[in-house]
Amino acid sequence: MKIINLPLPESVKEVVIDSGITELYPPQKEAVKAGVLEGTNLVLASPTASGKTLIAELCALKQILEKKGKVLYLSPLRALASEKFEEFNKYSSIVKINGNPVSVGISTGDFDSVASWLGKFDIIVTTNEKADSLLRHRLDWANDISFVIADEVHLLNDGSRGPTLEVVLARLLHINPQLQVLALSATINNVKEIANWLKAEYVTTDWRPVSLREAVFLDQEILYKDGSTKEIQKKTRNSTINLALASIKAGGQALIFASTRKSSVSLAKKIGDHLVELLSKPLKRSLIQEADKILGAGERTRISDSLAKLIKNGTAFHHAGLVSVQRRFIEALFRQGKIKVLVATPTLAFGVNLPARTVIIHDYRRWTPGYGNYPITILDYKQMAGRAGRPKYDKVGESVLVSKTSDEADFLMENYLLSSPEKIWSKLAVEKIIRSHVLSTIASGYAHTENGVYDFFNRTFYAHQYNIRAIKRIIAKILQYLYDQEMLELYGDNIVATRFGRRVSELYIDPLSGVLIRDSLKQKPLRLTSLSLLHLITQTPDMGPIMRPFSRELDKIAILAEDHKEELFKEVPNPWDDHIAFQEFLGEFKTAMILKNWIEEESEDTLIDRFGIQPGDLYRVIENAKWLLHSTSELSKLSGNKRVLSMALELNERVSKGIKKELLSLVRLEGVGRVRGRILYDKGFRTFNDIKLASFEELKNLPLIGTILAKKLKEQVGSSLTKQELEKLSEGKEWKQESLSEFQPK
Repeated sequence: MKIINLPLPESVKEVVIDSGITELYPPQKEAVKAGVLEGTNLVLASPTASGKTLIAELCALKQILEKKGKVLYLSPLRALASEKFEEFNKYSSIVKINGNPVSVGISTGDFDSVASWLGKFDIIVTTNEKADSLLRHRLDWANDISFVIADEVHLLNDGSRGPTLEVVLARLLHINPQLQVLALSATINNVKEIANWLKAEYVTTDWRPVSLREAVFLDQEILYKDGSTKEIQKKTRNSTINLALASIKAGGQALIFASTRKSSVSLAKKIGDHLVELLSKPLKRSLIQEADKILGAGERTRISDSLAKLIKNGTAFHHAGLVSVQRRFIEALFRQGKIKVLVATPTLAFGVNLPARTVIIHDYRRWTPGYGNYPITILDYKQMAGRAGRPKYDKVGESVLVSKTSDEADFLMENYLLSSPEKIWSKLAVEKIIRSHVLSTIASGYAHTENGVYDFFNRTFYAHQYNIRAIKRIIAKILQYLYDQEMLELYGDNIVATRFGRRVSELYIDPLSGVLIRDSLKQKPLRLTSLSLLHLITQTPDMGPIMRPFSRELDKIAILAEDHKEELFKEVPNPWDDHIAFQEFLGEFKTAMILKNWIEEESEDTLIDRFGIQPGDLYRVIENAKWLLHSTSELSKLSGNKRVLSMALELNERVSKGIKKELLSLVRLEGVGRVRGRILYDKGFRTFNDIKLASFEELKNLPLIGTILAKKLKEQVGSSLTKQELEKLSEGKEWKQESLSEFQPK
């Protein structure tokens, strides 16, 4: 089936053909035959790189150009959303509607934003959580959405991400029953069941543009699924390293999945020590330059230093602790073939387009709360294995599970390579998960009575699988709780959200978090300090896993908490009366102290060493604290608590940058963070006027400032360089050199 013959606008076909695609892959052909270009709902389950995204793009553009609709692309991850935004954006310069280019917008953060500006775009790319947040604000443009693409729809099976995707799809279909849905996945067992829920056709296939060979590795021998074997040279005692080196020697790249952030960093370092010997001299020189670039991308941290060292050796790690600029940088280098081995945590398996000739699964177990180290699902394995094989570069991709014993090799072969993925089951019916969705259903006006709430949830995948009766009891219990906590009011049979309930829903926090913050603010600690609010937010369910103290820290943290008890909203539990509550309290207090040290400008290295945390965990705590401090400031408005409002707003900025109060104005300058801000302040440049009056030479010669940033600082405070300074700048060589390493916008 050729592109030229498809029922598409000519401008769309022109872009696709110009990109080198003239004919559809088999899965794409089946999707067209199923009627997806004619508006039919479709669940498309086909392996990675089999062309699902192209079908999504063609359907989206047809909707916009012929039906004048609006398109919503749902992604489970910010990184994947950014990637899809770039892919859709390639059409904006060529494809036009009413003389105007097709426009693409993206929004993945700030869950308390109305984002009415998104309505001007034809294609809107969001994460599932952001879409849920937008729907809670009941935006007018949501009614104009005529086509939704749900990427990685198998994540309905995920306990943390699945319920949000499920509710978002149900809400969109509730708003517009004529909505066309295209659900995409590499692996679905019960595809017919999901298709029936969405009133969709389905296409499922194992076809791949690059064939996949699945294997288990034991005693330097690769044991393939088809019974063949291949021996690998034993370079080290580590099987994963030997596999990776063998792939590089054969001209490929390796993508390794490790179970934790810590192990991904450790393994990348070990591989780099051996890999550097295999790199050509030109590549080594290029990698040194790339390492300089990542050091200049924002503030230097332990993560950026580690990445820079590894990049020089042709390796890198990839996990949720990376900031976006680091993540994009690493992904680009891997796609360019400069990074030969990338060690990642499993989140990379969810759709981000980073294929490699060889995928190595270093550890098939994951830490699961309540279970310890537990084997991953077959579904997770298939997602990781699906990354193997680079279209246009490889004829075959290999995925290899590492085993230590023959018994384990047999287990892996039987339970992963020779088994089908598990069925996808809805995870919605858990009180903690569904609580905020029940509140938002009423607060956003999707239901006005108790029966209306049941009717809405009857549209969910859970109700399709189990029947609404199975969830009614949980919903009724939640409704009673929300009423008791003054989030809902009754007027006869009608249920209405109170001002407090509506605001909690819009803030995208758990109702339990909202109640805890509200009730705490009614009290007053003897001394209200920044620690008071930092400790308050660590108690909320939305903070996520707290930083539990090690046994060696228990006494020290307990003494510290006792010293600060007058600043806390919560009484210190008696360890003899309730040991579990006391242990929980110490974890909350430790997390609060990490944040307190962070805003006192303790270095990342100091915090990591002092509290025994990982860089990624520090990043997660900071991000969650920002969200909860914003929520605290908003809820304090409702109660009229001006003192807490002012303190929470200031704390939010300080936590965001990791600074003392005195740097608040300086870090608003682009390119200035906690480190450069402190340098400027300590050298006497404490206000914008100080920078304005300073000479260019003074600023340029400061540590970590340099030519590029000095010029940018002068421009930002409204001070132009003198004619002599500009002439000197244009004549010198500094500009080109420092543009690589001294400054990149944060």
